[in-house]
Amino acid sequence: MAREETTLATLSESDRPGPDPTGGRTGGRAHVVLPAFNEEASLPPLLRRLADVARTERVTVWVVDDGSADATVAVAESEYGGLDVRVVRHLVNLGLGRAVQSGLRAALEEASPDDVVVVMDADDTHDPALIRALQAEITAGADVAICSRFVPGGDDRTAPFGRRLLSRGAAQLFHRALDVDGVRDFTSGYRAYRASLLARASAHWGERLIEEQGFACMVELLLKLRHCRPVITEVPLALRYDRKQGPSKLKLRRTVVQYLKLLARDRLSPAPYRKL
Repeated sequence: MAREETTLATLSESDRPGPDPTGGRTGGRAHVVLPAFNEEASLPPLLRRLADVARTERVTVWVVDDGSADATVAVAESEYGGLDVRVVRHLVNLGLGRAVQSGLRAALEEASPDDVVVVMDADDTHDPALIRALQAEITAGADVAICSRFVPGGDDRTAPFGRRLLSRGAAQLFHRALDVDGVRDFTSGYRAYRASLLARASAHWGERLIEEQGFACMVELLLKLRHCRPVITEVPLALRYDRKQGPSKLKLRRTVVQYLKLLARDRLSPAPYRKL
């Protein structure tokens, strides 16, 4: 199996970002991780929107090409108004979990303590303008900020019925079964993390930080980060599924099974033996 080796920076728990007094920005640099598999049609409009954000914010984009068979890499390496885009490549498709893991690892190698790591979908269904709101939440004291479809102002009406049912059902299941304060949208793929929080978690779990290969990886990461006792907040997300190019990569039945297995494994796994 193809594998990418990277060393993560370890940041102190006491490294907490304060408000950025210069330039009117909301905080440190935003490292935006885009796991991408055959997204040549969706990436150009998304990267142009990210370039608009980069006019007022410090942004580095990490496109993780997960073994795409189309022109995803060539599209990502094109020019988008001076936007800083880096490409991380998997020679074969390893799944969403490994793509997120590779993107986080690459971003953390360059991230400073006051930086923010943002993970969002590469299919142009997430609005990059929300990065400012996510950064503001981190600057105000949050460790994780989630773009949520299930808070006032959130909206998922453009998504197919089956996908909406899965997301809402999973949200209810995890909300009832798990003790994670401040979370309504457990499966959202659009989140911001304080870089120092991710580095602390990575120092403990290493390659096991994300073990799920499919869409359950986003829930898994949240469950592991909760052992770091993070402050979690949510901002409204109006999902733009109407902008999606091509078929969905989410398999409903497989994802349901992954969620149930993840929940069972979380119940059986012991908490970390030391404070994170």
